[in-house]
Amino acid sequence: MLTTDRTMHEIAIVENTFRIILEVARQQEISKINRVNFLIGEMHGIVPGIFHHAFESAAAETIAEEADLNLEIVPIKMKCNHCGHTFFIQNSEYQCHQCKSIDLELIGGKELTIKSIEGE
Repeated sequence: MLTTDRTMHEIAIVENTFRIILEVARQQEISKINRVNFLIGEMHGIVPGIFHHAFESAAAETIAEEADLNLEIVPIKMKCNHCGHTFFIQNSEYQCHQCKSIDLELIGGKELTIKSIEGE
Protein backbone atom coordinates (compact mmCIF):
# COMPACT_ATOMS: atom_id res chain seq x y z
CA MET A 1 0.00 0.00 0.00
CA LEU A 2 2.82 2.42 0.81
CA THR A 3 4.30 1.97 -2.66
CA THR A 4 0.94 2.78 -4.25
CA ASP A 5 0.54 5.88 -2.06
CA ARG A 6 4.08 7.01 -2.93
CA THR A 7 3.47 6.48 -6.63
CA MET A 8 0.16 8.37 -6.49
CA HIS A 9 1.91 11.29 -4.74
CA GLU A 10 4.45 11.69 -7.55
CA ILE A 11 1.85 11.12 -10.28
CA ALA A 12 -0.41 13.83 -8.83
CA ILE A 13 2.45 16.33 -8.67
CA VAL A 14 3.58 15.54 -12.22
CA GLU A 15 0.04 15.76 -13.61
CA ASN A 16 -0.54 19.14 -11.96
CA THR A 17 2.78 20.61 -13.07
CA PHE A 18 2.65 19.05 -16.54
CA ARG A 19 -0.39 21.11 -17.43
CA ILE A 20 1.61 24.23 -16.53
CA ILE A 21 4.63 23.04 -18.53
CA LEU A 22 2.55 22.53 -21.67
CA GLU A 23 0.75 25.85 -21.23
CA VAL A 24 4.04 27.75 -20.82
CA ALA A 25 5.42 25.98 -23.89
CA ARG A 26 2.33 27.00 -25.87
CA GLN A 27 2.61 30.62 -24.70
CA GLN A 28 6.31 30.73 -25.55
CA GLU A 29 5.70 29.04 -28.91
CA ILE A 30 7.95 26.11 -28.02
CA SER A 31 7.34 23.21 -30.40
CA LYS A 32 9.66 20.74 -28.67
CA ILE A 33 10.58 20.64 -24.98
CA ASN A 34 14.15 19.43 -24.49
CA ARG A 35 14.53 19.72 -20.73
CA VAL A 36 12.48 20.59 -17.66
CA ASN A 37 14.24 21.67 -14.45
CA PHE A 38 12.48 21.40 -11.10
CA LEU A 39 13.32 22.68 -7.62
CA ILE A 40 11.75 20.27 -5.14
CA GLY A 41 11.98 20.67 -1.40
CA GLU A 42 12.93 17.66 0.63
CA MET A 43 9.75 18.14 2.71
CA HIS A 44 7.72 16.79 -0.25
CA GLY A 45 9.36 13.40 0.13
CA ILE A 46 9.65 12.92 -3.62
CA VAL A 47 11.17 9.64 -4.78
CA PRO A 48 13.20 10.72 -7.84
CA GLY A 49 12.86 7.40 -9.70
CA ILE A 50 9.08 7.40 -9.35
CA PHE A 51 8.92 11.09 -10.31
CA HIS A 52 11.00 10.40 -13.46
CA HIS A 53 8.73 7.50 -14.42
CA ALA A 54 5.59 9.60 -13.87
CA PHE A 55 7.10 12.40 -15.97
CA GLU A 56 7.93 10.01 -18.82
CA SER A 57 4.36 8.69 -18.74
CA ALA A 58 2.86 12.19 -18.79
CA ALA A 59 5.23 13.29 -21.57
CA ALA A 60 4.41 10.36 -23.88
CA GLU A 61 3.03 11.52 -27.22
CA THR A 62 3.46 15.22 -26.34
CA ILE A 63 6.04 17.85 -27.30
CA ALA A 64 7.95 16.81 -24.15
CA GLU A 65 8.19 13.14 -25.12
CA GLU A 66 12.00 13.22 -25.43
CA ALA A 67 12.64 15.83 -22.73
CA ASP A 68 15.27 15.35 -20.06
CA LEU A 69 14.16 15.89 -16.49
CA ASN A 70 16.39 17.51 -13.89
CA LEU A 71 15.39 17.45 -10.23
CA GLU A 72 17.24 19.72 -7.83
CA ILE A 73 16.36 18.61 -4.31
CA VAL A 74 16.39 21.48 -1.79
CA PRO A 75 17.33 20.42 1.75
CA ILE A 76 15.13 21.27 4.73
CA LYS A 77 16.40 24.48 6.33
CA MET A 78 15.16 25.76 9.66
CA LYS A 79 15.59 28.89 11.75
CA CYS A 80 15.46 28.66 15.52
CA ASN A 81 12.97 31.15 16.92
CA HIS A 82 14.79 31.04 20.27
CA CYS A 83 18.41 31.83 19.30
CA GLY A 84 18.15 32.72 15.58
CA HIS A 85 20.49 29.94 14.41
CA THR A 86 19.80 28.60 10.89
CA PHE A 87 20.60 25.01 10.00
CA PHE A 88 19.75 22.10 7.75
CA ILE A 89 17.79 19.13 9.07
CA GLN A 90 19.77 15.91 9.20
CA ASN A 91 18.54 12.48 10.29
CA SER A 92 15.03 13.89 10.90
CA GLU A 93 16.28 15.80 13.98
CA TYR A 94 13.99 18.81 14.30
CA GLN A 95 15.89 20.54 17.10
CA CYS A 96 18.21 23.55 17.05
CA HIS A 97 21.83 22.50 16.77
CA GLN A 98 22.89 25.39 19.04
CA CYS A 99 20.37 25.72 21.86
CA LYS A 100 18.35 22.47 21.42
CA SER A 101 15.05 24.39 21.12
CA ILE A 102 12.23 22.85 19.09
CA ASP A 103 10.65 26.27 18.41
CA LEU A 104 11.63 26.30 14.74
CA GLU A 105 10.55 28.04 11.56
CA LEU A 106 10.79 26.34 8.16
CA ILE A 107 12.75 28.57 5.77
CA GLY A 108 13.67 26.09 3.03
CA GLY A 109 12.83 22.67 1.73
CA LYS A 110 9.14 23.08 0.87
CA GLU A 111 9.69 24.32 -2.69
CA LEU A 112 7.89 22.77 -5.62
CA THR A 113 8.87 24.90 -8.57
CA ILE A 114 9.33 24.49 -12.28
CA LYS A 115 12.69 26.25 -12.42
CA SER A 116 12.91 26.34 -16.21
CA ILE A 117 11.68 24.80 -19.43
CA GLU A 118 14.15 24.48 -22.28
CA GLY A 119 13.02 23.93 -25.82
CA GLU A 120 12.95 25.03 -29.39
